[in-house]
Amino acid sequence: MSTGNSSTGTSSGWNSNAHTSTGTTTGPRPGQGPGTPSGTGEISTFKGQERALRADRLGTAGLLLSVLAASAPLMTVAGVMPTVYGVVGIVGQPLLYVILGVVLVLFSFGYAEMSRHVHNAGAFYAYIARGLGATAGASASLVALLAYNAMQVGIYGLFGFEVSGLFATYLDLTVAWWVPALIAAVVVGLLGWLKIDLNAKVLGVLILIEVALVVIFDIAFVADPGKEGVSLHAFNPDTLTSAGFGTALCFCIAAFVGFEQAPVYAEETSRPNVVVRRVMFLAVGLSALFLALSAWAISVATGPGSVVATAGEQGPGLIFGLTEDRLGTTFTDVLHVLFVTGMFAALLSFHNVVARYAFAMGREGLLPAAFGRTSKSSGAPAYGSALQSVFSLVVVVAFAVTDDKPAGDPTAPILRLFTWMANIGALGVILLMAAASFAVIAFFVRRGAAGAQAARLVASALAGLSLVAVAVYTVKDFDLLVGAGPDSALSWILPGIVGLTLVGGLVYGAVLRSVRPETHARIGLGNEAFQLEKAAQS
Repeated sequence: MSTGNSSTGTSSGWNSNAHTSTGTTTGPRPGQGPGTPSGTGEISTFKGQERALRADRLGTAGLLLSVLAASAPLMTVAGVMPTVYGVVGIVGQPLLYVILGVVLVLFSFGYAEMSRHVHNAGAFYAYIARGLGATAGASASLVALLAYNAMQVGIYGLFGFEVSGLFATYLDLTVAWWVPALIAAVVVGLLGWLKIDLNAKVLGVLILIEVALVVIFDIAFVADPGKEGVSLHAFNPDTLTSAGFGTALCFCIAAFVGFEQAPVYAEETSRPNVVVRRVMFLAVGLSALFLALSAWAISVATGPGSVVATAGEQGPGLIFGLTEDRLGTTFTDVLHVLFVTGMFAALLSFHNVVARYAFAMGREGLLPAAFGRTSKSSGAPAYGSALQSVFSLVVVVAFAVTDDKPAGDPTAPILRLFTWMANIGALGVILLMAAASFAVIAFFVRRGAAGAQAARLVASALAGLSLVAVAVYTVKDFDLLVGAGPDSALSWILPGIVGLTLVGGLVYGAVLRSVRPETHARIGLGNEAFQLEKAAQS
């Protein structure tokens, strides 16, 4: 790797011999494990090959579909968009996606460049550690683990609710929401143990069908507009001046979550220096275009002047009602089924990300060493996958136990499990993106590359400041995001969980620095820690 030399600024805690070597030339070359023939392309770690993720499993298409699956396009269009229109009352939702797309493109300039220098399944926390220090990286690792776990397990609530609804509608069966949720958790856990390229194929098929259906009904909405005709009023800046702007911003940025996961798979891609960077920009650009056009098509189908009232009355049923009027009952029935499979794709995508964060943390000593091992048969981070599955099962069971209605209380999976967890996760990811933006600046300044990277550093600064503003709005409006009253304890307890995790991570990092300095020094280094140890031994 290009970051394996002594100028990375990560020398704290390593003896001088390890850093007087030039790059990794005295040990195994990057991509070559101990005893592994040159040119195999395998990724080694400081514990050896049994702690390796298999390389060359993902190309551009596979990685792109894997990260896009996390955003669950149909779930966003049918769930988030009617909420922003009906509950928040923002007509200019399409314009918001354009604005946020620009912010995230600015973020991607620095973040993608960082991915060329640091290949680590711990992505966010590795970048933050390399830029802002290992203690900050330890904190980021716990926030990332919390955020992605929360977003993943929250979707089980919505998934269970929708599947139980399908059983009631089409089979006349009463099934509690937590039954399909628990079954899905087991299936996702089993898939998590398999090869990532197989997972990518499953995600690819589901996401392509899902996107195709959304494009079809978007075209139908524009071809058969409401009483106001085809109008661009939703792109008028004046539509963003209402009091709900901050809340809408929080909802809309959550729709993009997923694109930032591309570096997590860097060790498993064919050409990480090229593929990760390409996928990030493709994911941001396609998401912004897709979301803006879909939100605009909804405003056209209902009429910009009526969209807030209509969405407020029909809620998530808005999309299905509009499609049934234009494309018939059969198409709408298929849409209901694909709504569920899209959520399953998102569950699997988030599961894979959490498993790899746990793997990276186990590999570097932030979690027990067992989590840094991979399956011998598939090369997947098996123990990290198991950790995520156990967490999901425990949380779903906890919410199921508190649901005392025979068929399941609809408010349990939707208004509690999904809403609470999704917003905790979104806040965590926003904070991680903001911190990563500033870490990029610090990383290149410390390497003496500020001049060469000036444009990217300016973009990162603008993105970081914008993301901090979004985080402030998110905390301020958390009561609205989770549907609680202004005096509800939830408005400070839920964001407080993220805050406590952040502070707890800083304390954990400080303790590691004092008690286990060699572990502290490894944070964010991933494969490089192995290379540096070999160089020191030589």
